[in-house]
Amino acid sequence: MKKVLVTPRSFAKTDDAPVRLLQEAGYTIVRNPAGKIMTKEEMQTCIADVDGVIIGVDPLDADVLACAKNLRAIAKYGVGTDNIDKNYAASHHIPVSITAGANSNAVADYAFALMMGCARRVVKIDAMCHEKQWTKVMGADVYGKTVGIFGLGAIGKGVAKRAAGFDMQVLAYDVFWDDAYAAAHGITRATPAEIFRQADFISLHLPLTDETRGIIGAAELATMKPNVVLVNTARGGLIDEPALIAALQQGRIWGAGIDVFEQEPPANPELYTLDNLIMGSHCAASTNGASETMSMMAAQNLLRDLQ
Repeated sequence: MKKVLVTPRSFAKTDDAPVRLLQEAGYTIVRNPAGKIMTKEEMQTCIADVDGVIIGVDPLDADVLACAKNLRAIAKYGVGTDNIDKNYAASHHIPVSITAGANSNAVADYAFALMMGCARRVVKIDAMCHEKQWTKVMGADVYGKTVGIFGLGAIGKGVAKRAAGFDMQVLAYDVFWDDAYAAAHGITRATPAEIFRQADFISLHLPLTDETRGIIGAAELATMKPNVVLVNTARGGLIDEPALIAALQQGRIWGAGIDVFEQEPPANPELYTLDNLIMGSHCAASTNGASETMSMMAAQNLLRDLQ
């Protein structure tokens, strides 16, 4: 029996066409039995006899992959592959695909929503109103301010487009700089240090690598404006979480909107006490449209590589 393990819980949730595509190709689908991000041990059990896997953010390191004796293809449900040991996969001739572009607009929308929500204290005001505390809460301005974008790929470009509607100055940093795009859209190339000093909003859209891990720590936070809003919809390891917690507790930055954490859900209890932090459950890409596109693309990618 040919099997495919599917770990993302939103896979084909609103449209079963990707499921039917896999089934018509002769594959039995094994769903995530945990109802949450799977542990390493759960992955080792579930992946043992499958031919392919459609993977979310669940661990797919060398120890897990070593248990997958029949595995012939990996399809990432998304674009970030830091949870996959690609070196192991390559050495065992297991192709790894991504759903490039499938969720870019959804993530860019959510990043901008976090900017707005943090700046205007939307969550705090809502909570107060539900407790009948009818007190005005001062917010920070958004229109005409400066946004710094780390990673000017599809999502970063989407954030820049949204910022243009708010007449914001856009600074951006990317190792692979697109001069033509930046010039056409009024985006200024900046160093990380310049963004930290000048931006009122900072949005992260970088992959997690040895070079980007901890790109924002205590030293970087200390150089930021006191009114800055820091948004991360990329990967948790980009920010030193204890340093961020300290900055938020001490009011050294205005606020943060964080959709991704080093551990999910986070274990540090201090994160749950901060009223200047909007937390997300790694759901920036979770819209019906993005989910349907990612599901179909992942299924098609997997079948292509299996065949």
